[in-house]
Amino acid sequence: MHSANCPLCQDQDAHNVLWRNDKLRVIDAGEPDFPGFTRVIWNEHAAEMTDLAPQDRSHIMDIVWLVESVMRHEIMPAKVNIAQLGNYVPHVHWHVIPRWPLDSRYPDAIWAAPHERSPEQQLAWDVFREQQWNLQTDYHAALRSALDSLG
Repeated sequence: MHSANCPLCQDQDAHNVLWRNDKLRVIDAGEPDFPGFTRVIWNEHAAEMTDLAPQDRSHIMDIVWLVESVMRHEIMPAKVNIAQLGNYVPHVHWHVIPRWPLDSRYPDAIWAAPHERSPEQQLAWDVFREQQWNLQTDYHAALRSALDSLG
C-alpha cells in the first residue's frame, strides 16, 4: 500500500535512490553534515520489523549489513551507527550513519545538539567533510555494484 501523504511513499523514485528491488530501496540520505549517511527503506507500509515475514526481515538486514560493510571499506568511518526509528512514517527503515571524531555531535547521537567548536575545529571538520563528500561517487558506485551482485 502506498499513500500520497507518506513522505517515504512519495520519494520512491527520487534522485537520491541508489538502488532498489521490488521489496526495498537504498538511498543517499543527503544529510549535509554526515556524508555517506544511507537509508534502507522497505517499499510497502510496515511499521515494525515483526510486520515483515521472516524472509523479508532477513532480506532487509542482509542489505543493511552490506551497506555497512561497503561504507566501512569505501569511506572508512571511525564508527558506524545503525538505527531503526520510524516514529512518523509507517515504513520500516534503517539509518546507516558513518561517524568520525571530528563530526559536530561525536560521540553522541547525530540527533543530539552539536558540540561547541573552536574555529580551528570547525575548519578541520569543513576540510574533512569536503574530503568525504568527494568520496561519495566511489562509495555509491561500490554500493550499487555490491547490491547488484546479490541478484
